[in-house]
Amino acid sequence: MRDTRPSRRHVIIGAGAAAAAFAAPALAQAAPQVVVIGGGYAGATCARFLQREGVSVTLVEPSANYISCPFSNAVIAGLRDIAQQTFTYDAIAAQGVRIARQAATKIDRDAKRVTLADATTLPYDRLVLAPGIDMNFTALPGYDQAASEILPHAWKAGPQTLLLRQQLEAMDDGGTVVISAPANPFRCPPGPYERASLIAWYLKNHKPKSKLIILDAKDAFSKQGLFTAAWKEIYGDMIEWVGLSAGGKVVEVKPREKIFVTEFGEHRADVGNVIPPQRAGRIAIDSGIADQTGWCPIDPVTFEARAQAGVHVIGDAAVAGGMPKSAFAANAQAKACAQAVAVMLRGAQAPEPKLINTCYSLVTPDYGISVAGVYAPAKGLLTDIPNAGGVSPAKAPASVRAAEASYAEGWYKTITTEVFG
Repeated sequence: MRDTRPSRRHVIIGAGAAAAAFAAPALAQAAPQVVVIGGGYAGATCARFLQREGVSVTLVEPSANYISCPFSNAVIAGLRDIAQQTFTYDAIAAQGVRIARQAATKIDRDAKRVTLADATTLPYDRLVLAPGIDMNFTALPGYDQAASEILPHAWKAGPQTLLLRQQLEAMDDGGTVVISAPANPFRCPPGPYERASLIAWYLKNHKPKSKLIILDAKDAFSKQGLFTAAWKEIYGDMIEWVGLSAGGKVVEVKPREKIFVTEFGEHRADVGNVIPPQRAGRIAIDSGIADQTGWCPIDPVTFEARAQAGVHVIGDAAVAGGMPKSAFAANAQAKACAQAVAVMLRGAQAPEPKLINTCYSLVTPDYGISVAGVYAPAKGLLTDIPNAGGVSPAKAPASVRAAEASYAEGWYKTITTEVFG
C-alpha cells in the first residue's frame, strides 16, 4: 500500500522569511475561528499570518500599545527613548484581524471558549496562547511586586524600564549597581549581560568612579567568552561577574536596605536590578496548560500543548527545547504555528519545521556580538542542529563589531515593521 503521508519536508521560518511558507491556497467556505491570546512578538505575528491564510482571527490583548523588550536595555542606558519601543495594533486591525481589548481570564477547554475580563466569551476551533512571561514573585524571598518598585526588574518593558533608568541617573558617581541574574530558563538569556554592558557604558561616560556587580545563579551564560573579553577590553575592572560556584546565587533580597543576600554573604547596592525567576503568563498557569515547571510543554511540529489538543503555545511561555526565549524565536515559532494551524484546519498534516534564531547583543552602541542557531524537531523537542549556527568570532576588528551593532539595529527595524507596521 502506498504511503500517502507527507514526506519529512521542512519549512524554514525566520524573521522576514515567511512568504514561501504561506503559498498554499487560502481557506474557502466559512472561515474557522482562531483566538490568539497575547499581542507580543509571538501572538501578533501569528494573528497576522493566520489572517493571510483566510482564517478568521481574534487577537486578545488588553493593552492599546506594545512596548518592546528588545533594545529596552538601550533605553535604560539613555541611548533610546521609550517611544522608539512603543507600537500600536492599528496595522494589524487594518489587515482584518479583530482585536479584543480585554484580558483573557478563563479558558474552557471542553467548550472551546475563552472568557474575557468583561465576561464576553469567544468560541474557537483552535486556540493559540502567546502570553509571554510573568515574574515568579514566590521564588525569591523578599522580592515581590512592591519590592520591584525599589529594586526594579525591568524585564517587562515600560514603567520598570524608565524606573531603572531614573535610578541610574540619580545615583552619585562612585555608586554600586548590582544586577542579579536567575537560573535558566528565563526570557532572553543574553539580556542580563547586555544590560550590564550598556549600564557600564553609561557609567563610564557619566559616572566613571562607579562599579557594577553581576550576581549570577549560573556558572555559564550565553556568549560568555565574547562578553567577558569585551568587558575587560572596554570597561577594565568596572564590571565584576560572580558566578554560582563563587557565591553568585541570590537567595534573598532586602529591598528597603537594597541588600542582595547570597550563600556566601551580602552585597549592598546603590541601584539594584533584580531579574527574578519567571514562568509562563498567568492564563497558561490558571488554565492548566503549564506543567509543574511553570512552562508549557509543546509538540515541536504543531506547537500544540502537551496538556491539551487544539491549544497551541508559542513564544516565551513554551518549552521550546533548545530554542531560547527571544523575540526572534517567538516570531519564527509564530509563523510555523500559523502554518500548522491553517494546515490542520484543512484536515491535513502539518509539515515539520526548521526554525532559525539569532540573538544580537550590544556591548557598546557600536560594538555588537551575536549567536545564531537552527532548530528542528527531534525526540519530542526542538533541538539545536549541530554546526548549523555559531557565534561572533572571538577576535575581530572594530569594523566587524560595528557591523554587528548595525545588523542588530536593522533586525529590530525589520521585525517590528513586519509584526506591528
